Amino acid sequence: MAKKHIVGIATVALVLAACGGDNSSNEASTGDGDSEGSISGDLTVLTHRTDIVDTVLEDYKERFGELYPDVNIRFEAITEYEGDVSIRLNTEEYGDVLMIPAAVTRDQLPDFFEPLGTVEELGEKYRFVEEQAYEGDVYGISITGNANGYVVNKRVWEEAGITEPPATPDEFLDALRAIEANTDAIPYYTNYGDGWPLGQIRGNMGVLTGPEVENNMAHMDEPWTEGEDINLLDSLVYDIVAEGLSENDPTTTNWEESKNLLGTGDIATMMLGSWAIIQMQDAAENVGASRDDIGYWPFPLQTDGTFRSRIGGDYKMAINKHSEHKEAARAWIDWYTEESGFATDQGGVSVLVDGELPDTLSDFDPLDVEFFELAPRPEGEERLFSDIHNTAEIDLDGWLYNQRLIDIARGAADGDKESYFAELNNRWADARAQVGD
Repeated sequence: MAKKHIVGIATVALVLAACGGDNSSNEASTGDGDSEGSISGDLTVLTHRTDIVDTVLEDYKERFGELYPDVNIRFEAITEYEGDVSIRLNTEEYGDVLMIPAAVTRDQLPDFFEPLGTVEELGEKYRFVEEQAYEGDVYGISITGNANGYVVNKRVWEEAGITEPPATPDEFLDALRAIEANTDAIPYYTNYGDGWPLGQIRGNMGVLTGPEVENNMAHMDEPWTEGEDINLLDSLVYDIVAEGLSENDPTTTNWEESKNLLGTGDIATMMLGSWAIIQMQDAAENVGASRDDIGYWPFPLQTDGTFRSRIGGDYKMAINKHSEHKEAARAWIDWYTEESGFATDQGGVSVLVDGELPDTLSDFDPLDVEFFELAPRPEGEERLFSDIHNTAEIDLDGWLYNQRLIDIARGAADGDKESYFAELNNRWADARAQVGD
């Protein structure tokens, strides 16, 4: 795939200033070059990847050890990563290297993590550096990047007579209806029970109005209005569920099992980031199906005849500011993001500026999909968007409001789409008034 696609409509203002190569005194050493032999220490690395901690990560540790024989790494895999690590941040015992939990706001980054360099410096080498930066300093480097769209079992879609990705939400609904009528598959799986997959659809914010979507949303009172991204995404899910095109009992869904069911063709579609492709292909193979059945298509909307897909960073790897081995911790982060091959091995978008797109996104090639990144927060408004949705108690970083949307759509809660959107608009406007523009 051509790298040029990534910059199609990207507007992230990563200023590419010249990098002097010297870190400021309060930044962790890069551990590059001649310093490799002098770096040592015992590192505890917290990871959410319980599925690969004993395989892929052990291999990485061995390879890293060939360069840094005096650095001893111990992985601590945490199943309930977000909740458990967020609690541990109240202490100083949260490993030496860890993924930054979503609960940490930008202004809190200096309280917990070591600065890794400036946005200008690191932006020369890495994508997504602005996503965990505060006042010009970067506190976490993404372990991989994701495109956004939805994963499909192409064999099921073909059985329903659809071989091309729908170009509009109405065409998408028509396709799900065809799957319902012509196959035994569940057309669309919400994964309501596990919760977090519901928020994955918001990775498509911006496909309608562009990279400034969240900055603009912070300055409007009624974002759940036709013509706005959040209205588009939530309306689509509501209409799918209200029409019975999703699982019968969403409260009993199971994430791990859903991967197998997509592989067997019992599920046709799930709205997930591109990180899921490899997992779905592996699951298909494990249940005796073909990994070639698994495809990935862009969100069903075109602008001037072109599909768009937002790309963004995954978890950001950071250094505990209380670590006694910051130099070794930085060496691990640099090696992991630059040398391990993790991003592409996992089917992700390279975090390196000069990296290429993975083969897992080959379905995008003939569609000439345009990629974009969200615009950075304007100076002085770094927290405005999150302050508004936190004050409104609309968990745009979570999934509870999505679950209520589905409950209303399936008749398990009072209201309808219009009344819920009106409520969300009122809460958003009230929060904006409290937070201030």
